[in-house]
Amino acid sequence: MEIIKIIISELPQFAKGTIVALEVLAGLLILGLVVGLAIALAEIFGNSVVKFLATTIRKILWAIPQLVLLFLVFYLPFDLNPVFAAIIALGLCSSAFQSQIFRGAILSVQSGQTEAAKAMGLSTPRIIVYVILPQMVRFAIGPWTNEFASELKDTSLAYVVGVVEIMRHAKYIIAYTFGNAAAVYLFVGCLYFALTRIGTYFFYKLEEKLWVPGFEKRS
Repeated sequence: MEIIKIIISELPQFAKGTIVALEVLAGLLILGLVVGLAIALAEIFGNSVVKFLATTIRKILWAIPQLVLLFLVFYLPFDLNPVFAAIIALGLCSSAFQSQIFRGAILSVQSGQTEAAKAMGLSTPRIIVYVILPQMVRFAIGPWTNEFASELKDTSLAYVVGVVEIMRHAKYIIAYTFGNAAAVYLFVGCLYFALTRIGTYFFYKLEEKLWVPGFEKRS
């Protein structure tokens, strides 16, 4: 079929689009991790004012659709590069979900360990850095893998602000071939499936490597 030949000839462009999508994914996950961890720590360890502010920010980011936030950030009067706009918007949305992953992981750390650290004279920042966060990582990897898979698929939204990633290139092909949308989108779906499976495979291996007796293990 002609469309198969076209897709094969466009594989180098799809490879470039995949690289852009992975760049957006890496950027938004890092931003979401930093902001999400800050929100989680503020909700758990902050005073009443800090907790209120952190919870309010989380709920706002949780409530705004990703597409709406993408347009809001892109049309800010700062002339942002589309890739940066996508990273900021999707990263902020991700931070709301990541904050709850980290919050649950932190609360999974046995309270007796925190109390023992306090009895040894450790300050709260030291307890967080040396006692809580190392254990939080093990508890968070499983749920965070799901967030990785979800955000990988959500990078497809970046095409609406002009990011030339996988979906944008798929639309180029559909436009100049005057159709064949089903075949092109089927290929794109298979590509996202492959990327998701590869990524989750490595995170599951990391989870198994970091597992130690006494911690829950993914079934």
